Amino acid sequence: MQKNKRKIFLVGGIIAAAAVIMSGCQTKTASEQTGAEDDRPHIMVGCDDYTPFSYMDVDGNMTGIDVELAREAFDRIGYQADFTFINWEDKKKLLKDGSIDCVWSSFTMDGRETEYKWAGPYMKSKQVVAVNIDSDIYTLNDLEGKTVAVQSTTKPEDLFRSHEAGLPELRKIISVKNRDVLFTFLSKGYVDAIAAHDTSIVQFSEDFDMEYRILEEPLLNVNLGVAFDLDDDRGIDEQLSQAIKEMRKDGTIEDIVSEYLPGADRYLEDADEK
Repeated sequence: MQKNKRKIFLVGGIIAAAAVIMSGCQTKTASEQTGAEDDRPHIMVGCDDYTPFSYMDVDGNMTGIDVELAREAFDRIGYQADFTFINWEDKKKLLKDGSIDCVWSSFTMDGRETEYKWAGPYMKSKQVVAVNIDSDIYTLNDLEGKTVAVQSTTKPEDLFRSHEAGLPELRKIISVKNRDVLFTFLSKGYVDAIAAHDTSIVQFSEDFDMEYRILEEPLLNVNLGVAFDLDDDRGIDEQLSQAIKEMRKDGTIEDIVSEYLPGADRYLEDADEK
């Protein structure tokens, strides 16, 4: 049922999602939905529209792996989590000015350890390159002289623009704000390849019945975490890290991930413990 809801929303909702982002839509809290009193302090979680991690279902409620994890983890440390879509490029500024308390949205920790205070990691992921089925690109070296699209301010953009890990020289890198545009560019042949989290590519392929081929060699194996501003001295990051450890040990994280992704254990087994 959850997958069907995602498909219905995604097929009809790319334009609507953009409108939601513009308006800074927030989900209703449990107390608002039931009418019950809830005096716990609220915490605002900023996230990208990024299936299967954080997205709106057909009823207008925020859902996804990260949303369910955040609700559970913050509940354990005495907070009520609210959610808002953000412009991904503005995440650091929004943390700094207090518009949001944290970013929880398939956010790569690796290489950013000194940019934020982190809670986690709670999952691992792979940054990968995907091409059309009939592409003659089979290895990262085959990207030499090609055009690749990435979402702006993401790890793949960092990797390609900094030429880390011995990546080949591209003809052009195209950075876009909306992740879904990546797939449009690739399907129409505007670019030769795209780079993103493997989970995101697999989910999009399933939701839209599209076929892409993910290169066997990943760009990077990464840990996903929850980012707080460096000057945030409330200690919530430390409390949250402890809650995440407990959720890993008692199987809660695996149970939630399993609702959205097959073979959940492969997204958890190598996530480094802090």
